[in-house]
Amino acid sequence: MRFGIDRLLADPSLRAPLAGRRVALLAHPASVTRDLTHSLDALAACGDVRLTAAFGPQHGLRGDKQDNMVESDNFTDPVHGIPVFSLYGEVRRPTDAMMDGFDVLLVDLQDLGCRIYTFVTTLLYVLEAAARRRKAVWVLDRPNPVGRPIEGLTLRPGEESFVGAGPMPMRHGLTLGEMGAWFVATTRLDVEYRVVIMDGWAPEAAPGFGWPLGERVWVNPSPNAPNLAMARAYAGTVMLEGTTLSEGRGTTRPLELFGAPDIDARAVLAEMARLAPQWLTGCALREIWFEPTFHKHVGQLCHGVHVHAEAPLYDHAAFRPWRLQALAFKAIRALYRDYPLWRDFPYEYELERLAIDVINGGPDLRAWVDDPAATPADLDALTRPDEDAWVEERRPYLLY
Repeated sequence: MRFGIDRLLADPSLRAPLAGRRVALLAHPASVTRDLTHSLDALAACGDVRLTAAFGPQHGLRGDKQDNMVESDNFTDPVHGIPVFSLYGEVRRPTDAMMDGFDVLLVDLQDLGCRIYTFVTTLLYVLEAAARRRKAVWVLDRPNPVGRPIEGLTLRPGEESFVGAGPMPMRHGLTLGEMGAWFVATTRLDVEYRVVIMDGWAPEAAPGFGWPLGERVWVNPSPNAPNLAMARAYAGTVMLEGTTLSEGRGTTRPLELFGAPDIDARAVLAEMARLAPQWLTGCALREIWFEPTFHKHVGQLCHGVHVHAEAPLYDHAAFRPWRLQALAFKAIRALYRDYPLWRDFPYEYELERLAIDVINGGPDLRAWVDDPAATPADLDALTRPDEDAWVEERRPYLLY
């Protein structure tokens, strides 16, 4: 199969509309061609593309910033001599001065298929800026590595944030190109928008179910996104960022596991199985011990659970990471009623709301966890209408 960048490079007719126009690129470390040439270098080598600027999202164009709210600076690319502007530094929306330097912005970002991944919001922000300044935006499409499944509550009105660009569930099942089309339509943007689509993407095909295993190398789109198993688990494990539990930062398997020094992981697993065994399917859960080398609980021995969403233990149709992680919170609350589960700290520039509510696009998930009378059936009843509605909402924007 071929990604959008590979098709653009291979077909001069696709590049023809760029003739005479100044071109910028929004990219990160995973913005590479099939042979692992970075898209910036590959486009610069095209004699008919005039590159005048580049942009980096959260973690930077180089992907060197490890954690949330660690900002990147603007700099001049030492090879190509063009300005590289940070969209996760002094600003998160491109300024007018940044927009002055190009006519067409090419967006080549590998997404993880999860609402909270900030590249989704950055896409919306650049589309809004382009509409205001009469610039064009082209998305060079890449796979949604977790495929088409839908899961989670829809972001509630008024709960928008840098990790919540609009009313979609946690697992949205769109590519970034499809997401851009949804943004353009639903926010009524008057902007020149184009998607350079992929050839041969088969989101329901085993064994990758979204990611072309055996055809394309996985390159971390952010420092703690090291593999496909993490991407699959991320729609659930990302909620750990709003808790006092470790999500595995400071270990070799971040965002595939959870734990803390003061929980009994065996008891948590048993309680999860008692409460909702149907939510534990599609993966394997393994008791583990780990000691983070940085971040939460650094240097402390943690007892936890590793979520194995990988062959031969992975069932794409059955795996529900958002419910699984919600169930872990519910089990901990049942076992340790007064456990300080929710972390109160500035999260992605939101200072007034609890991080868990910012992550979930509202307080409903937290309220369910904290209510001793609330059952898994109650969360299903709250969530399924959102998921069903999204099936229909996204249908007109599917390109594959």
